[in-house]
Amino acid sequence: MSAEPAAEWHIPPVEGYTADDLDRIPDLPPHTELIDGSLVIVSPQKRFHMKMLRLLENALVQSAPRDSFHVSREMSVALGLRQRPEPDLIVVRADAEIDDDATWYPVEAVVLAVEVVSPESRERDRVRKPLLYAGAGIPHFWRVEENGKEPVVYVFEIEPVTRQYVPTGIFHDRVTLKVPFEIDIDLTEINRM
Repeated sequence: MSAEPAAEWHIPPVEGYTADDLDRIPDLPPHTELIDGSLVIVSPQKRFHMKMLRLLENALVQSAPRDSFHVSREMSVALGLRQRPEPDLIVVRADAEIDDDATWYPVEAVVLAVEVVSPESRERDRVRKPLLYAGAGIPHFWRVEENGKEPVVYVFEIEPVTRQYVPTGIFHDRVTLKVPFEIDIDLTEINRM
């Protein structure tokens, strides 16, 4: 019995994939990310992940001034030649909107990146992605974790000289912030979803 030939996208280029390759490689699974020139295939998400995304997305859409910001999900961000991760949620400047056929946002459009940590993405969401987002200049980053069925939101803001995130708050029941705009999110609403 002969082995099936490998799909062409299974054999990466010597230098790794580029951000543009994500739109050219056929039959990639949904939500495939590019990190450090390598394809990252995301596993199915838990119900907590889906509920948390719905809660945050709805709250951010209601909070964000429409003339200044738009909230998006399932869109990647081109951080550089070999970096095109897909944050769970992003808030982008309204004046940086791209056309409806686009599959990614330029990094300079992104004001906030949000990652809801899953068991398979723990290392990427806690370590690698914050380094990439901060290095690319995304001003705000939230990491959301599940702690005994309850959400915890870790909020970070970029320190402009070092281009590293510094923690600005840890929120358990309610997220109240003044930046990047007035935000008030009741995290206990997840229990009613």
